[in-house]
This record gives sequence, structure tokens and C-alpha cells, in this order.
Amino acid sequence: MTDSGDVAHDEEVDEAPDVLDVVVPRLLDGVRVDRAIAMLTGLTRSAASTLMSSGAVRLDGTAISKGSLVLEEGQRLEAALPPTAPDVVVAEPEVDVRVVLEDPEFVVVDKQPGLVVHPGAGHRDGTLVAGLLARYPELEDLGALEGSSPTRPGVVQRLDKGTSGVLVVARTPRAFTSLSAQLARRTVERRYIGMVEGHVPDDDGVVDAPIARSLRTPTKMAVRAGGRPARTAYHVVRRLDGPPRTLLALQLETGRTHQIRVHLAAIGRPIVNDPRYGRLREPRLEEGRVFLHAEVLGFDHPATGERVVVSSELPDDLAALLR
Repeated sequence: MTDSGDVAHDEEVDEAPDVLDVVVPRLLDGVRVDRAIAMLTGLTRSAASTLMSSGAVRLDGTAISKGSLVLEEGQRLEAALPPTAPDVVVAEPEVDVRVVLEDPEFVVVDKQPGLVVHPGAGHRDGTLVAGLLARYPELEDLGALEGSSPTRPGVVQRLDKGTSGVLVVARTPRAFTSLSAQLARRTVERRYIGMVEGHVPDDDGVVDAPIARSLRTPTKMAVRAGGRPARTAYHVVRRLDGPPRTLLALQLETGRTHQIRVHLAAIGRPIVNDPRYGRLREPRLEEGRVFLHAEVLGFDHPATGERVVVSSELPDDLAALLR
């Protein structure tokens, strides 16, 4: 990762914004788009205009950029709104936190699927951060650090709700600074195991394609010219039949939002059971559970400089699908 913007934005981040999706009622017939968005969301008209200029607003499926456009009853208005989150996180000792390595400088957890890392749009309670705060109260002090926030203290990388596996959370300012810098320098090793739809023809490959927010569907990411550089390397572990699928070992060389899922969907091989970028529902997996697991995490110890490598076995639900 080449810039500080990568810090705390690891692969499979569930950063989906709030979504406005309405059929224009009679009350809004003849009303300007920017004013209608402000009325429906509580945003200022200036903020609504900013959304439109970023391609986050669509009318009847077409992106619009002019706030002066007048709405007609029956049209479909869609917008990807800025995520909202509470100002603070309350410690929740009942949250299941699976610690695999505890160090005075950091803690490595094995995140189970269905657990959201930190509060955000639609997820205010029951997060991993809330569970960690109950065990490590000192994390609260990290929320004031540059690059952090009170809603994600110590978080330097994240995994999507439907993804499982290992991730590290800083416990000290030194660890937060060190781990963030390692992510920016691309020296953190992040290996995943994933299963995709169809057979991948080449045994090894790299998807090198920029990623940005989709112009067609603002709530999704997409490969798009002008996006941020992104590289994902893959190796075929096994090809399966009935239905045809491929098990892949995946290596992140950058860390964009939903990078693995977007890249594999872009080459026509979406992750199995991916509700956002895939096509087929896998009934043997819970809804929203993607076949993607953060298997190996490696980084330099923030205090000693020694290399730390932690791994996680494939969870039972994914292993059962292989069998």
C-alpha cells in the first residue's frame, strides 16, 4: 500500500453506506433532486450535491449529477449515503471474542463469520470492538490517535461481516503506529483461502486492476479506470466438479475495500455465496457467509521487530462444503 489512506481499510471491509432507495411519491413530484434527498435523509443540499457529483445518486438506473433536475412521481431514486456510526462504543462482555495471540502490544483474534468488526451503518451493537473493549479497556485511549477514531480504537485492519479469519488489533499507540506503517509499506502478509464459481483455467495469476465505487450501483465497488491501484495474486489449490468450482489460495498485495471479491468477480469467478458480487446462492452456507477465510497473517512485532506469523484453520462450515 502506497499511501496512508490504506491504513485500516483491509480487504473484505463491510463499508457499505446507508442506502436510499425509494419510488418518488406524489409529494415529491416536481421537487428538485438535491432538495428531495435533503428532505428524505436529513443531509444538507450541499451534501446532496456532493453525493451526485461523486456518482452516488441514480434516477431510474442512470447516474445523475445535476441537483436542479426535477423529479416525477413514480421514478426510482437511489443514493449511497455516507455511513453513520455512534460517537463511542460501549463495552459488551457478552460478545464472543476468540483470541489466538495476546501480547502487551497487540491482540490477534480469529473472527467468526457474522461478526462485524466495528460500529457502522446498520451495525451499532454486538461488534468485535465492543467485545475487545470489555477485555482490554485500554483500547479506548487509542480512539484519539491520528488515523483512528472512538468507534474503532486500535483497529488497523478489518474483515467483512461474512468473512472469517485472523486479524490484529493494536493495544498501544506504538503498536497502532507500527502496524499502520507496515500496512502502508505492504510488509504485512495476508493470505486467504477462497472458493469461486467455475473453474479458473490458469494455475497461478495476478489480477491487477484499479478499484473504485461502482457508477452503476453506488453501494458496490468495481474495477474502474481512475480507481485506486489494486493487486490480488492467486494460486489454484483444487478444481472441483458438481457444480464446477475452484479453491484458491489468495495473497493481498494491496488492501482495497472488497478487493478480493471485486477482483474475482471481474474475471468472471465470483466468490461462492457472495450476496453482493456473486450470482448463485449456496444453500449449505448461512446467508451472507462468503467462502472466504483469512488464513495467515504475518507482521513485525511493534516492539521487538521479530516476525509474528499467525494462522487459522478453515472453519467447520467451509470445510464441510469441501467434503
